[in-house]
Amino acid sequence: MAAIVEASRRRDWHEKHGAQVVAVISNKAEAPGLAWAKAQGLTTFALDHKTFASREAFDASMMAQIDSFEPALVVLAGFMRILTPGFVDHFAGRLINIHPSLLPAFAGLNTHQRAIDAGCKFAGCTVHRVTSELDHGDILDQAVVPVLRGDTAESLAERVLTQEHRIFPGTVERLVAA
Repeated sequence: MAAIVEASRRRDWHEKHGAQVVAVISNKAEAPGLAWAKAQGLTTFALDHKTFASREAFDASMMAQIDSFEPALVVLAGFMRILTPGFVDHFAGRLINIHPSLLPAFAGLNTHQRAIDAGCKFAGCTVHRVTSELDHGDILDQAVVPVLRGDTAESLAERVLTQEHRIFPGTVERLVAA
């Protein structure tokens, strides 16, 4: 999220594309990204999913918050909850995410350890459109990272994260410029 905000300012998306990051929403009030975003002057919201009677009720509340900004694009950056089909359908074509693997390989969690355990020579990350099927949807960009001898899930994750910070802002910019 911070990499996207910083890129939007550094590359002046507002002037070039009429686009800007205006809000950050999390389901965790203590998320470090919320404090960072607030310090950057962005509007922030914390919606605790545990206070809602259902996943659908939480997603409906989050949808209303997002809709109040009339976004051209909704970017999931560090948001680790499975969204309901109603939420995904509502933002169809405008909802993107990044996943720390070379999709379609290793959808879901523990991607780095799974790549190491499978003997992969390469890992990476994928920016994709969000669909109701977990970690599927059109692939918008990918970055490849070698799996090195002696890698741990943590060391591989660090190298993949560097690439996430590179390709995610670039993909967002391409989409808002289109």
